[in-house]
Amino acid sequence: MALLVNIGHDGWYSDSELAAELRNLAPGADIRTLADPGDLADVTMLAVSGLASDLPAQLPNLALVQKLGAGVETIVAHPALAPHVQVTRLKPLEPAREIAQYCLAYVLQGQRNILAHAANQARASWEPLEPKQNHKTRVGVLGMGHIGGETATLMRDLGFEVHGWSRSAKEMQGVTCHHGAAALEPMLGICDYICAILPSTGETCGLINAQTLAAMKQGATFINAGRGDLVDEAALIADLDRGHLGHAVLDVFCTEPLPAQDPLWSHPQVTITPHVSGWHLGEALQDVVENFRRLSLGEDLLHAVDRQRGY
Repeated sequence: MALLVNIGHDGWYSDSELAAELRNLAPGADIRTLADPGDLADVTMLAVSGLASDLPAQLPNLALVQKLGAGVETIVAHPALAPHVQVTRLKPLEPAREIAQYCLAYVLQGQRNILAHAANQARASWEPLEPKQNHKTRVGVLGMGHIGGETATLMRDLGFEVHGWSRSAKEMQGVTCHHGAAALEPMLGICDYICAILPSTGETCGLINAQTLAAMKQGATFINAGRGDLVDEAALIADLDRGHLGHAVLDVFCTEPLPAQDPLWSHPQVTITPHVSGWHLGEALQDVVENFRRLSLGEDLLHAVDRQRGY
């Protein structure tokens, strides 16, 4: 049995770096990369961020694909992945905290008028602006799972009035929780900031569209640190152009990398970051080697994904 590491894209860990970290956690384990793969028939587990189109067909004994992150939509929908292959994901604390901090950074940008101060500096204009008060500000969190819960908790502990929305009912102390389709638009209409941290599923794809954007509070800031296909990007641009939303902060996109000619790049009410809100895997690397051990013993896996539901 061998574990093959193949990140599947540039701009993050390299395969060799991640394989070295995993070997440190599991001395003696057979951990390989495509730079020196050996006999691919030995590979029973694949650790990826993005699953290459041609890789599953090269691994006749593949039993498990371990996603090096939370979102698994492209893996469960992969046309070459045999039905019997299991899929697992990670639920690490470190990147969940990083995503929460990312959302907080852009909420505080609005609270402290940072963009306005930067614009005033550019034209040498001395214009004192009153900061907004946290306890008078509503922050909405879409998606109250592992990462959304961290985000809601961080906002709550800094004194914001926090509202959370999820598909099914949730409870969190100090957070007003809403659930179900009927509750979404009323919640959007009262929040000054909307932090979207939803997975990509059939139910969430295109959830932020012309109708739900119109339901948001006038002048609100929309922050997407979940999945790009949550948002109808053309509808978002149209909403910003008509002066309804105040600002959009986007870390994820329908197409990544975002094409250079995409109008989002130059829109004055859009802030773009290149899918960096959650970066470090931290303690979750231990879960990767633990799943390799469990797979070899036929035990239940950590954070197994229901391939039909997509999460």
